[in-house]
Amino acid sequence: MRLYRLESQLLLPRPLEEVFPFFADAHNLEALTPPWLNFRILTPDPIAMAPGAVIRYRLRLWGVPVTWESEITVWEPPHRFVDVQRRGPYRFWAHEHLFQPREEGTLVQDRVRYAVPGGPLEDFVQCLFVRPSLRRIWTYRRRRLRELFPPLPQGAPRA
Repeated sequence: MRLYRLESQLLLPRPLEEVFPFFADAHNLEALTPPWLNFRILTPDPIAMAPGAVIRYRLRLWGVPVTWESEITVWEPPHRFVDVQRRGPYRFWAHEHLFQPREEGTLVQDRVRYAVPGGPLEDFVQCLFVRPSLRRIWTYRRRRLRELFPPLPQGAPRA
């Protein structure tokens, strides 16, 4: 099984006290997921984020309905959490979310390690399907985050 990496960082011009709670609310995944994936959370409310919390959702990948189940394995608010796929389309998926306060706002970092299905064809599957799809999803996510966390108006106090 070959592990691939996806890493991203984005400086949001908002304080950590505003940014982390947004990411800590599983329902906000819907705001960050492209509409073409038809993403829907299946886990009933309330979803209490903590180690061992399980979140189930449904989406469409390449037109195929998929149920994905993630477990929160690390929960260190307001600086870090990790979700790991327990059930879903990948052979392995671990997503580490990191949040660092900066003078200009909050640095949001994503570190994803994943393995794709496909056996001897996994490199082909990764190059032809998975990598382009993940890039498109991450581009959408970055754009949405910039829309959701615009710069504070001039002269507005920072937390």
